[in-house]
Amino acid sequence: MWRDVDHDPRDPEIERPDAGRRAGLERDASDRESRDPRDVFARDLDLPRGPERERVSLQARAYELRGTEVRTLATVGAFRVVPEADLRDPKEMRSRDLRHLRDLDLVQTVPHVVGKTRTRLMTLTAMGRAVLEDARRTPDREVAQTFYAGIAKPRELAHDAHLYRAYAKAAERLVASGARLRRVVLEEELKREYQRFLQASNRRRRENDGRPDRTADEIAEWARSHQLPLDGDSVQFPDVRIEYDERDGRRAIEDLEVTTPHYRGAHAAAKGRAGFTCYRAIGARLGGGSGSSRSGGRGFDPRVAEELLE
Repeated sequence: MWRDVDHDPRDPEIERPDAGRRAGLERDASDRESRDPRDVFARDLDLPRGPERERVSLQARAYELRGTEVRTLATVGAFRVVPEADLRDPKEMRSRDLRHLRDLDLVQTVPHVVGKTRTRLMTLTAMGRAVLEDARRTPDREVAQTFYAGIAKPRELAHDAHLYRAYAKAAERLVASGARLRRVVLEEELKREYQRFLQASNRRRRENDGRPDRTADEIAEWARSHQLPLDGDSVQFPDVRIEYDERDGRRAIEDLEVTTPHYRGAHAAAKGRAGFTCYRAIGARLGGGSGSSRSGGRGFDPRVAEELLE
């Protein structure tokens, strides 16, 4: 990917400042000062940040993008699906920005009913994800934000449509306390890593039945190393994990769970015992909700977790 510049790189006689380095320093300073929880998703992308649209090229195609549009792309990619209404910022995000992204075929919208409300969910197209992936400044995928494109589980859209809103509530509180957000990790990414761990020995054998042969102790150790709770012999996974730095620089995480009226029986009980920060999407508050903010210190007041996502 390349961005248009105003000088001729073939002219060796004119000494020019390192625009990329200067832009990087300016962006790093801006990132440190930013308190908007959406900015973290575009932090490590070499894409426009300002109010004016700039030309971005990928695979012989050119796109004109401004900072708010890049932030929208990255936010949608981080959560896979986000209600279009949640992306409208009356202070700076205009409706034509969303239309512009659709016109460029970088996002697509899917009509859906969440609760009793008709809404439109936004997700990245394959090209939208490619624009983000090609602009990465951080090659280390273990610490970089993962981006997704398309609808993965249509039957879970009513639940997944609330994930960004739960994150926004938790992130606002964390930033207000002085935290520096690093990235979010979705349940599917944590489960994918868990499956790689379970199937590691099978991948080394030409003939296998596909069943993992990990012991209970090995599973428990994996869960501990990933700061995930066990309920009996089952690892519990949150819907969203927020990775962040405390005010004093310590690494920390907060695990979020969005509950719906469909959470019943053993599944609901296990989630209740996991210690995740719970947000109820529809109906009354979550009874016995608890919070989880793990950095070796004390978790926050569990009453904060009993919030309603409207």
